Amino acid sequence: MAVLTASDLRKGLKLEIDGEPYIIVDFEFSKPGKGQALYRCRLKNMITGSQFDRTYRSGDKFNSADLEEQEYQFLYKQDNSYHFMNTSNYEQIELSTDTVGDAVNFLTENLVVSILLFEGRPIGISLPNFVTLRVVQSDPGIKGDTAAGTTKPATLETGFVIQVPLFVEQDETLKIDTRTGTYVERVK
Repeated sequence: MAVLTASDLRKGLKLEIDGEPYIIVDFEFSKPGKGQALYRCRLKNMITGSQFDRTYRSGDKFNSADLEEQEYQFLYKQDNSYHFMNTSNYEQIELSTDTVGDAVNFLTENLVVSILLFEGRPIGISLPNFVTLRVVQSDPGIKGDTAAGTTKPATLETGFVIQVPLFVEQDETLKIDTRTGTYVERVK
């Protein structure tokens, strides 16, 4: 585990405080006329999501968080748990709905995702930037309703509802941006 000093602090840095991983979501440096430099940080707990502000002085030391990211393949959902398989050693893990979070809207069988591990324990999931999903329900567009940018709701195979252009029909496959949850294009 690497030891960091206050001068190493920056937005996006992951540290371990009191045995839990935190990420710096906001950072401000100030050097008063006399005295030590001050580092004001907004920290977010990577497990619970709680945030707080803390100020550090230039001599403070920290441990970097022991985080590891591994590729896993989504296998199936059973009740309120999601089952994944490590793509390198074929070990399987089970994650709760809380750990998976909003990724449930885009998970389809065999999708490869990155799971963030803290001391060997899964704490989060990262999806690919784009996924392809099939439309299972979409009302037909109204003839003559051609105003620019007009959209309608469409339900995807995962149950997630997004806004799509009027020309999108049921059983079409769409490319979806997982970062924003928006329609990108139709897939042929």
